[in-house]
Amino acid sequence: MLSSHAKSSSSSRNLAGMLENGGFEGEGSGSCGGSRQQARDPRRTSLSVNSGRVIIASNHLPLRVKKSSTGEWQFEFDEDALTAQAKDGVPRSHFQEVLYVGGLPVDVEPEEQENIAIKLKDLYNCCPVYLDSAVKERFYKGFCKQQLWPLFHYVLPGSPSSSQRFNVEFWQAYVKANKCFADKIVEESLTDTEFVWIHDYHLLVLPSLLRKRFNRIRAGVFLHSPFPSSEIFRTFPKREELLRSLLNADLIGFHTFDYARHFLSCCSRMLGLEHETSRGSITIDYYGRTVGIKIMPTGVNPKRYLDGFSWDEFKWRRGELEAQFKGMTVLAGVDDMDSFKGIDLKLQAFERLLEYHAEWRGKVVLVQVTNPPRSTGHDITELHAFVTNLVASINYKYGNPSTNYVPVHYLERHVPLHERMAFYSIADCVVVTATRDGMNLVPYEYIVCRQGSDTTPCAESTVESGPRDSMLVVSEFVGCSPSLSGAIRVNPWSIDSGYNGMYAAICMPLEHRRLRHQKHWRYVSQHTVAFWAQSYLMDLVRVTRNHVTMKCYGLGLGLDTFRMVALDANFRKMEESQVAATYKSSKSRVFFLDYDGTLTAGQHTSITLAPLDEVLQVLRALTAEPLNKVVLFSGRPKAELQEWFASVPNLALVAENGCYLRLGEGQTWRSHLTPGLQVADQSWVSLVVAADFGWKKMALPILQQYQESTDGSSIEAKESALVWYYKDADPDFGSWQAKELLDHLEGVLSNKPVEIVGGSSAVEIKPQGVSKGQAVEKMLGQLYGYPAIAERRSSSSRPMGRPSSDASERRPSSSRFSMSDRGPSAGSAAVQSAASSVQGGGAEAAAQQELAAAGKGPDFVLCIGDDRSDEDMFTSIEMMRASPQMMSSEVYACTVGQKPSRAPFYLNDPGEVLHLLARLVGINLPNLPL
Repeated sequence: MLSSHAKSSSSSRNLAGMLENGGFEGEGSGSCGGSRQQARDPRRTSLSVNSGRVIIASNHLPLRVKKSSTGEWQFEFDEDALTAQAKDGVPRSHFQEVLYVGGLPVDVEPEEQENIAIKLKDLYNCCPVYLDSAVKERFYKGFCKQQLWPLFHYVLPGSPSSSQRFNVEFWQAYVKANKCFADKIVEESLTDTEFVWIHDYHLLVLPSLLRKRFNRIRAGVFLHSPFPSSEIFRTFPKREELLRSLLNADLIGFHTFDYARHFLSCCSRMLGLEHETSRGSITIDYYGRTVGIKIMPTGVNPKRYLDGFSWDEFKWRRGELEAQFKGMTVLAGVDDMDSFKGIDLKLQAFERLLEYHAEWRGKVVLVQVTNPPRSTGHDITELHAFVTNLVASINYKYGNPSTNYVPVHYLERHVPLHERMAFYSIADCVVVTATRDGMNLVPYEYIVCRQGSDTTPCAESTVESGPRDSMLVVSEFVGCSPSLSGAIRVNPWSIDSGYNGMYAAICMPLEHRRLRHQKHWRYVSQHTVAFWAQSYLMDLVRVTRNHVTMKCYGLGLGLDTFRMVALDANFRKMEESQVAATYKSSKSRVFFLDYDGTLTAGQHTSITLAPLDEVLQVLRALTAEPLNKVVLFSGRPKAELQEWFASVPNLALVAENGCYLRLGEGQTWRSHLTPGLQVADQSWVSLVVAADFGWKKMALPILQQYQESTDGSSIEAKESALVWYYKDADPDFGSWQAKELLDHLEGVLSNKPVEIVGGSSAVEIKPQGVSKGQAVEKMLGQLYGYPAIAERRSSSSRPMGRPSSDASERRPSSSRFSMSDRGPSAGSAAVQSAASSVQGGGAEAAAQQELAAAGKGPDFVLCIGDDRSDEDMFTSIEMMRASPQMMSSEVYACTVGQKPSRAPFYLNDPGEVLHLLARLVGINLPNLPL
């Protein structure tokens, strides 16, 4: 059957326009053949449970097509197609229906397309995707076969005239074809939470196109081809488009760990995404969605082949072959005419076997079945000529006309299933010498056919009944090689390796052949195509079980930038009007503002990252309001912050992510409220008790050693911490070195009061207990005259001499804030209760007196941050909502950017943050860059 792939596309410069307008810029909708664009069904917006259906999308529908003598199209379900056999493994507990979406191997006239589509859906649950012949040609034979296929098989274009060089028109056809598939799936979808299983490299941008239409769609991709190493893949001009589209799926499947490892390496090196492993599963966190990585080779349907032993055509053909090769040792090979199948290498290895072992001449034959090529080109033409000449040379050199001995039987034609089974059943060994292959099911088919059927023995067979035997010579570069532990693995590029493998196979004792066969049969009979499909779909269900509760936002327009951000359903954009109204009615306000990335709008290219005039203007206006107290947080040193914000009076500062604190002008530290704070210099205090930084002398030489041995890494020496960065180093090597560094430091500094934290491309050593969350608690205690949470907890409930717990141990799992008000009476009662729990005199008595006098804390709290360190602030404020002083407070915790966070609100960028703050204090910022 002809191979056709129904997909297409055009420019990816405006993905939103492509999807929402039903077509691409500059492209007519006619490129998708007769695909109908129906009005959007309101049922598709349902957030209810899925319809109990899975849509399987592949380049080909599992159909056989031919024209009758009257000129009518005739269709037959193809039970040998992988996607058809996968239907048997679909878990009925979750899916009651399987719908196929794909192309036909023939071109159908436009006037026939509608009727055929209705007929195929009614009879076979198949929905055809029609493509214009020109688009189909550029899409399949152009992009898929001439560019993606070589790339995924580790081949880079050589000469400037090579057909493997990137072609923009082919790429546009590829995207256009994928869009036609997306249109058809959307047309057939009942809800926006359909399960879609996408197969192979022909549809790699389909996940992004579907995700743009249906945010909560449950999409999985299984790649049946190899995936190249990052050094190969990074050469592809549209590498980010393909990577990001794959990551817009929920589950990505590969045959082997090697292919998955290459994909993960590409994500790390090109997108900066790291994977995680947990309980045997591999995942990538991609903008709030968990993308699963599935490693599982597919299988075959043994029953299909075993049933074939009762076919009359099989019995007849097998009898013929047994008579033809009687007394011979038969090696068999079944391959496509493709430069990656290694047919030429197999023939050369067999020739060497005959050359070195004359005793096997006349006793061993190689039956090579070669399917017609699926693509054309100079390489295929050259390979075909070489193979044909080599077969003739071997037969001329080692053949014997007198005995009718022909060493190589070369069949260059399509071989039907019954004949292929007959060849397998009489072959003593199957040889696979592919130089690179995704899976290759030939060895599995051979094992099943050598096992045969116990219930339908072949009467004409001269093979003795009893234990079966088989032998495999398999290239180490094919996907099935790891699962066939009893096979003889060879390096096909080495002629000697291939020849030695063949010789070892034909000389193997019968008992060993039987043991190896039993091992392989046990694996093949259990790991069937149905088992593979069931395992994959159950993993897809598991990975997507929380999709209905997600709140999703699409970011980016082109395929190279589009990604779907998935957030908690309660996560929403902060409304300026609501915040402004609460601000206006409040009487006591406190602002906790991060600086880097939160107030630094348009500063990404700046070297100093000094604040803009607009930032200083807003901060001055905020601090000038008597009811406001403003605390600015940063990871930068004290000296820089003092210099930058010297013009902002009454601004409290927190430097080095919580280690050093400074109150505003005219304010002094009340040590009895926050005991343990150490004076650093001038008006700064340190959060570190009895600050001892002697550990830095031990740690710095270690970091310097790793810096010298890791090209691209650097060290930042802060006053309170040391940080080793490896963002600019090789991602894999940097990650290995970071793990080694963590182990090294934990051993050396095990008895020091430090925390060693591995973060995003960094390893940080900092004093224990230092965080922005702790700093928030200390600042609230100082600004409003009551002890911080840790001190109040210690005075009321901690046994004598027991150390206070770390903030991280008190962190709740919930990321939501309670915004409900509590009456003042509840707050007063809580203050009375807190006061009665404090025992003793001195500092604690003074603290008790101030606590009783304070009454309550601020009634308006605004906390804004943008990165992981700011999450500690959100956590602390959430915990403090239950304290007596803040029970009646309106708390707004906000993160910058749409991303998973403990904060319930977000603003898109620093520009929106400054506009919000400016609105609260009534100033205009016309020149602020957004």
